[in-house]
Amino acid sequence: MARLSRARLQEQNRAKVLAAAEEEFAERGFRDAKIDSIAERAGLTRGAVYSNFPGKRALYFSVLAALADRAPAPPRAEPGRTARAALGAFARAWLAPLPLAAEERHGPARLGLDLIPTIVADDRVQPPFAQLMKVEAILLGLALERLRPAAGRQVRLAESVLTTLHGASRLAAAAPGFVDPFNVVSACEHAAGLDLADAWPPPHLPYAPRARPDDAPWSPPPAVDALRGEPVDLAGDGVVAVLGLHRLEAVEEAVRAARPADQVTAVLVTGDPDELGPLARLTVTELSRRLRQAFPESAWPRLRLVHDERGTVAAAAGVPAAGDGTESAVRVAAGRVIARAEGRGACHAAASADGGAPDTAAPSHRTGGARPMDGPPRP
Repeated sequence: MARLSRARLQEQNRAKVLAAAEEEFAERGFRDAKIDSIAERAGLTRGAVYSNFPGKRALYFSVLAALADRAPAPPRAEPGRTARAALGAFARAWLAPLPLAAEERHGPARLGLDLIPTIVADDRVQPPFAQLMKVEAILLGLALERLRPAAGRQVRLAESVLTTLHGASRLAAAAPGFVDPFNVVSACEHAAGLDLADAWPPPHLPYAPRARPDDAPWSPPPAVDALRGEPVDLAGDGVVAVLGLHRLEAVEEAVRAARPADQVTAVLVTGDPDELGPLARLTVTELSRRLRQAFPESAWPRLRLVHDERGTVAAAAGVPAAGDGTESAVRVAAGRVIARAEGRGACHAAASADGGAPDTAAPSHRTGGARPMDGPPRP
């Protein structure tokens, strides 16, 4: 029998560790799980576990991300054609996997219950998680805007709905049997009627840096859109924003300032791909599943999200040392990078940069105008 290559052996050992860790976390929960027990279940040494994962939390996030990746697609439900119906469908998709009674708090249903306590326990994980929550709200808000483009920005509404649903998740863990899913769904549906006086742009945008003209070839590597779960062509005209996990909310500035025909892509990078990378994948995968269940395809945000844990797309965009604080963006046209910007405000700067026919269909935020962010121009 041919000997396994080192890479293939490491791949097999990693799979064994993940499978063993899933059993351990399901049986004991995150707090009581032991690395030695995981190694024993996997038939490996403690050192072999640590050679694949830097610690128990990284392993836990990786188990949850792997579960989300391989979860079967839910039965196709009729998506909501109105904001109220879509928010109800979104809430039902959110609540469906939760253990809502004490007798359900065992086995696989237990796995995700320790996620928030695990994040709360470490100050270093909280800032990127907060930014991932911002991305959740932006994506849900953009989808709502596409259902009713005359309503203006809907991100504050999305934040309120997500606060309700995350609260339901916490209570399902802390007070099994308390959460009534019908009441939570009804509350989310009624939220569609709230007017939270949402507005755009934020005050700092008039002071954002200007993009620098550039003329460089654009040859991005293959990538996958994490929202749609399919390969994505990054070579089209538009904006590519490279964002560290501390700067994710800046992607909204690219979406708002981009022209209607632009492709807008957020490339998510991190300085800790072994721990924070799986957390980002988990968050985006679960959100995209719920969006696809709740909203018709015509309402999905035109924003694409690409996980770039190893920095290959970032390097192609001229950001060779991307980290959690990175905010860099380029405007692409005809296969070339024609403008770039770095630092706070870079997304707005690159999306606003000249480089083609001006957008006459909607006023520019640079001149104080406003338009619905991800849909047709406001009447």
